[in-house]
Amino acid sequence: MNKKKKRKKSKSSCLLSPASICFFISQIHPFAFLLLTYSSSATYRSTSASALMATEGPPATQNRTNSKRGYNMIHPVDLETQRPPPMPHPVSYVELKHSKKWFPWLIPAFVVANIVLFLITMYVNDCPKNSVRCVAKSFGRFSFQPFKENPLLGPSSTTLQRMGALDVNKVVHKKQGWRLISCIWLHAGVFHIVANMLSLLVIGIRLEQEFGFVLIGLLYVIAGLGGSLLSALFIQSNISVGASGALFGLLGSMLSELITNWSIYANKFAAFLTLIVIIAINLAVGILPHVDNFAHIGGFISGFLLGFVFLIRPQYGWVRQRYARSSSAASVKSKYRAYQIILWVVSLVLLIIGFAAGLILLFRGFNANDHCSWCHYLSCFPTSSWSCKNEPSYCMTTQTGNQLNITCSSNGKSSIYMLPSPTTSQIQGLCSELCN
Repeated sequence: MNKKKKRKKSKSSCLLSPASICFFISQIHPFAFLLLTYSSSATYRSTSASALMATEGPPATQNRTNSKRGYNMIHPVDLETQRPPPMPHPVSYVELKHSKKWFPWLIPAFVVANIVLFLITMYVNDCPKNSVRCVAKSFGRFSFQPFKENPLLGPSSTTLQRMGALDVNKVVHKKQGWRLISCIWLHAGVFHIVANMLSLLVIGIRLEQEFGFVLIGLLYVIAGLGGSLLSALFIQSNISVGASGALFGLLGSMLSELITNWSIYANKFAAFLTLIVIIAINLAVGILPHVDNFAHIGGFISGFLLGFVFLIRPQYGWVRQRYARSSSAASVKSKYRAYQIILWVVSLVLLIIGFAAGLILLFRGFNANDHCSWCHYLSCFPTSSWSCKNEPSYCMTTQTGNQLNITCSSNGKSSIYMLPSPTTSQIQGLCSELCN
């Protein structure tokens, strides 16, 4: 008996395009290693005791005068005949030390958690049970979906949906808001997770050493939520997974931290330009098809604003004054500069308004593309080399005994598989592979 099996084109469907994965990949790109350049170019200033000049009057053993030729002449003076004037304001000379360095354990823990969840996802996927053309079949349950279905060596889109991928249909209509957070811990394949975890180690460890696990942990999760939220408002017909929204949040926080703590850095211009180049390159790569650039943009904006709130440091003059205390009537410097306080307040207000408005609009079924006709180009820009359209797969299936005959309606290709009782997910996977 013939029946027409079509891949459902809905907000929860996974749309396929030739020779690529069927879902948007929210991923960081291999340019993150350039952050090593930033880390080495931006250094904190510190002042030693010798730099804190508080003595008034000439030294006890020397008298400095100016000669007619303009040279400084030094004449020895007897200690008995001339003593230095007493210091009316004694100062304690204390060496200014670098800020406290934290031991980075949270970022490595995040990496381990992501790897463990990927292994669990592959176990649940169980490719041999649902497909006849698995990659690396010797891995058993941990073998990968066919390359045509997932070229990143990973699970099927159906498995990712089960594990918590960002699916706007399920978030809005089934009230599964937890997917906005769970999706940042899932990855589409081996290549995807390796790239993201290496980037997380490079970016995250440096930040955790400087600011501690609490601030960086909160920043990572909130920025990831911001990336998921913007992605859900613009991309509603595909699923999305990956940690790069959170990674772009860390990248954005590095930029805002450099801006708000400008006075305590040396080589600040080189560090600033390095960060700008890294951010521009990564966002530019995001216009390729099947990369969720809205998650990148949302994560970056969230992290940029969070950096002004979480990563603010006391200004250099206040720190120096604190360790060189004197009873003189010198002007007392405030802990933070006026612009730091202004940035802190403005960023906090924008974060609260942005997240509140985004969540309200999302759960009301708002589609941002209806109000911005060009915004979709930010995530995929069509060229002669690729298309940004995701066409659904339609197949005709015929079951004769243990034989399953599948014919793709879009390209006319057909194939016979030995499957006695194929499941719906198996048929969908084979249809996707055949049509692409």
